[in-house]
Amino acid sequence: MATGQLFSRTTQALFYNYKQLPIQRMLDFDFLCGRETPSVAGIINPGGDGFQKLFFGQEEIAIPVHSAIEAACAAHPTADVFINFASFRSAAASSMAALKQPTIRVVAIIAEGVPESDAKQLIAYARANNKVVIGPATVGGIQAGAFKIGDTAGTIDNIIHCKLYRPGSVGFVSKSGGMSNELYNTIARVTDGIYEGIAIGGDVFPGSTLSDHVLRFNNIPQVKMIVVLGELGGRDEYSLVEALKQGKVTKPVVAWVSGTCARLFKSEVQFGHAGAKSGGEMESAQAKNQALREAGAVVPTSYEALEVAIKEAFEKLVEEGKTTPVKEVHPPQIPEDLNTAIKSGKVRAPTHIISTISDDRGEEPCYAGVPMSSIVESGYGVGDVISLLWFKRSLPRYCTQFIEICIMLCADHGPCVSGAHNTIVTARAGKDLVSSLVSGLLTIGPRFGGAIDDAARYFKDAYDRGLTPYEFVESMKKKGIRVPGIGHRIKRGDNRDKRVELLQRFARTHFPSVKYMEYAVQVETYTLSKANNLVLNVDGAIGSLFLDLLAGSGMFTKQEIDEIVEIGYLNGLFVLARSIGLIGHTFDQKRLKQPLYRHPWEDVLYTK
Repeated sequence: MATGQLFSRTTQALFYNYKQLPIQRMLDFDFLCGRETPSVAGIINPGGDGFQKLFFGQEEIAIPVHSAIEAACAAHPTADVFINFASFRSAAASSMAALKQPTIRVVAIIAEGVPESDAKQLIAYARANNKVVIGPATVGGIQAGAFKIGDTAGTIDNIIHCKLYRPGSVGFVSKSGGMSNELYNTIARVTDGIYEGIAIGGDVFPGSTLSDHVLRFNNIPQVKMIVVLGELGGRDEYSLVEALKQGKVTKPVVAWVSGTCARLFKSEVQFGHAGAKSGGEMESAQAKNQALREAGAVVPTSYEALEVAIKEAFEKLVEEGKTTPVKEVHPPQIPEDLNTAIKSGKVRAPTHIISTISDDRGEEPCYAGVPMSSIVESGYGVGDVISLLWFKRSLPRYCTQFIEICIMLCADHGPCVSGAHNTIVTARAGKDLVSSLVSGLLTIGPRFGGAIDDAARYFKDAYDRGLTPYEFVESMKKKGIRVPGIGHRIKRGDNRDKRVELLQRFARTHFPSVKYMEYAVQVETYTLSKANNLVLNVDGAIGSLFLDLLAGSGMFTKQEIDEIVEIGYLNGLFVLARSIGLIGHTFDQKRLKQPLYRHPWEDVLYTK
């Protein structure tokens, strides 16, 4: 066991099992104390490497994350404290691994319920190798103005209230972490504050004892008096009694053992800690308090009188000139986290993203204000979801049915079209689903499947301006622009595209108006008089019919219709639909275990 000071303003720790809040509290304490370097050198997260972003004052820093204790110790040889936030199931193994590292001097075990046999092994190894174990079942410890373990002393407000941002003159040791916070506050009220405080933990076999730390405090010049808070159960306090009787402790000791109320119960009572259970008269709080009093410690008559006893002991030291109260300093202001400040109404901050189509902040996601449960319970289909997420309103059923028909009809057009071909080649190259899908999608454009928006745009402009089909087609010809939505590589006037016929039949049956579609059909009649392959294709059919859907539903203004066409909504239908087929082609090639594709040289014209 160490014989002097455990921590300093340069102490650095390795933190096992990442927990954001206790690490950030350590870093905030560092800043409060004016430390130049963060006290957390690295984080150990089994199975993960990288960095974690946290704040050191107002500066955002990246703390390295290591997957193994050995790697972390090698990377940070000056970090000699190991803070273990592992569960009770793995705390012993990870703590032993840390103790075996030559760079680690102190191990703090936060978990409760570590098996007693494991705790005994840790204690034996630590004592044999002159190392310190704090815990198990501890909140940790603190050296005021220098270093703290995890959540020790609680919030920054409590730390400031207890004046722990600068060193005092009192060494404090307790079994209880919760009562430590209470005593830090008490000691700050009636003395110049804590120099070092340790909570050894409430398990039956703590890694270090009350007397271990009292003897350490006795060797630290800055510690002028010692406060001890024990509890019923076990015989740890008697080792302190022996040290006092043998004169090993020369500084004033104020002590109290909690649990005197246990005698009020007819049967034995188990208090909060595993070790807080009296096993006989000697383990009672009354017996321990009496033994400490007889050994020379100042022991009040009750816990309520403890504050007065501490106050009188400190004032006596001041009167005798054995200590001079530490001068008060003003700690810096810890920057408040933005989220906290926003919630408290102290600041306002601009958002970085605007979303009007969905909201996931409530109990369930909403699409355009419609809860997910309502979508399912109302029997909505894919077309209804598209109407909510794309158009921000619930369209009539015939509209959503038309959307679904478009998706079904455009899902695939065989393996020979450019998009499917690209996807097949990519899948056969061993690429993943997303890569294969994107390879096919990237071919969508003015020449393949991307003409729906242009078809709608040109048909709408021509119809709204009152152009005859002749005037429209000839004006496009003069501009050198092919009429989008007209023409097919395979289909002819005497072999129409079945998909176009299905869409037209549905629209004539369900749409209130099909004026744009009829105009497109008139344009087709004129273009067929020029060439038999200049038929209305599926792009032209969807483009013109979508104009009829938008205009005929009465749910969109002229400005909204123009915006929908301009932004690219209609091509979005083809992209969405064709993704289904491209994914199918990817799975098909994977399922068939097709080899790498190489285009046959016979199909290439080699020329100079």
